[in-house]
Amino acid sequence: MTNHAAFAAEDAVTAVAAPAQPGRHFASFPPRRARDCRKAALGRMDLATSGVLMAGSLLDSMKASSPRHAMSPAGADHEEWIEKHPSALEWFEGVLAAAEGKQIVMFLDYDGTLSPIVQDPDRAVMTEEMRDAVRGVAQHFPTAIVSGRCRDKVFSFVKLEELYYAGSHGMDIKGPTKVSNHKADEVLCQPATEFLPVIQEVHEKLTAKMESIPGAMVENNKFCLSVHFRCVEEAEWDALGRDVKAVLDDYPKLCLTKGRKVLEVRPSIEWNKGHALKFLLKSLGYAERVDVFPIYIGDDRTDEDAFKVLQNMGQGIGILVTKFPKETSASYSLREPAEVKEFLRKLAKSNG
Repeated sequence: MTNHAAFAAEDAVTAVAAPAQPGRHFASFPPRRARDCRKAALGRMDLATSGVLMAGSLLDSMKASSPRHAMSPAGADHEEWIEKHPSALEWFEGVLAAAEGKQIVMFLDYDGTLSPIVQDPDRAVMTEEMRDAVRGVAQHFPTAIVSGRCRDKVFSFVKLEELYYAGSHGMDIKGPTKVSNHKADEVLCQPATEFLPVIQEVHEKLTAKMESIPGAMVENNKFCLSVHFRCVEEAEWDALGRDVKAVLDDYPKLCLTKGRKVLEVRPSIEWNKGHALKFLLKSLGYAERVDVFPIYIGDDRTDEDAFKVLQNMGQGIGILVTKFPKETSASYSLREPAEVKEFLRKLAKSNG
């Protein structure tokens, strides 16, 4: 699951700022039909390195997910953090130079990246301007939405059939319905199918538990659950966390992680957004190729798994969307969805 470890500044891959050459073109290649992904997720996760919330750390972790409580990385102020993770807009020419002659593949989180974080998760709608920006990028590069949301729900927000969608933190992947060599109902990857009955059972129990906590909401994301506490008074957070943990004590094959004012209930399997990124690259025919340049943009701790994969590959870049310094494996930063939109527009225009 999510890796919460911090990485040293020298480990961050930063492209050298250099002007892009005229006439640069990134060719798009048709995707291949993907193989079954279940075998890759058979192993149980390593609890020591997965970012799973352990006993005694739950309330502190919930507070850490709130910007008001968030702390800057130790020994680093905001300017130092920006120096290590510069703006992808200000260093745009450097990004283009690093991608020169390579196939760009775009990966985008949804909440907090393509839409603002809102009080009601069901109202996290995407603007038409952002949809046009994503559509423009997808015209030139293979593009995927990688979200913790249910795949069907995130598709209902984005409404673009030419994209790949990886819902439930990458545990439910489907290819574009507009591509001729993909069937409309083809599911590329669902490594946690066996957990569907227990996820539904826990959803019912958590929903009943949360009825006594004003503002709490349990969202069923098919292969995982989200317990939102954004609208819960902070005085109730401890009780909420204890109630969630009490339910999960009876389900040892499920684990608890956290995001931005949300607790995530997920199967204890070796699969996360980083695995989804690698699976999609392999499905597209780019595994082990040096001429590919993945770009992953996200704002949440769950996106760190994908950032770390890119860091270990030594290819592409991760871009963290945040207004506050955070521990991250991303190379670059953007402050908010409006800057993400501008970055996508510039990237599509550069290919034109």
